[in-house]
Amino acid sequence: MDSTELIQAIQTLNTEDAFRPRLDPQQWRTFCQYLTRHELRSGDLLIKQGDQDRTVYFLGQGSLQVFVTGSTPGASRIAILRPGAICGEPGLFGEGTRSANIEAMTPCVVYALRLPRFEEMAARVPTIAIEVLRAAGNIMALRMRANLHKQIPSA
Repeated sequence: MDSTELIQAIQTLNTEDAFRPRLDPQQWRTFCQYLTRHELRSGDLLIKQGDQDRTVYFLGQGSLQVFVTGSTPGASRIAILRPGAICGEPGLFGEGTRSANIEAMTPCVVYALRLPRFEEMAARVPTIAIEVLRAAGNIMALRMRANLHKQIPSA
């Protein structure tokens, strides 16, 4: 997998909740070996609210919208994600159901890190796995605080 585009998108995303692991170039390349690339068409659902899934996704190209169903009118859209964004990060930390939907607004390329591959990475290169957890946990905490303030669930 050519990970250059994903790494550049992650490193240049300028949002408060950007994924910022402290990895050197070789660690980035190693990390990307544990990801699988997927293409989405506009309208495809990446994450479905209520499903159980232990996968975290990294957006390489396109845009995704995060929304909830069954909420009050006007509060259904939570966020729009741009290239470099991470989503589904709570799946790294525990079992549970997804609290929001994530849908492709445009054709997208996403990179998935599934729990078995993360566990393999943790066994083989624990320093990278710990840094990924730290960075994903930071994003999850930021989003949960922001969503609690707005009384919106996080994906």
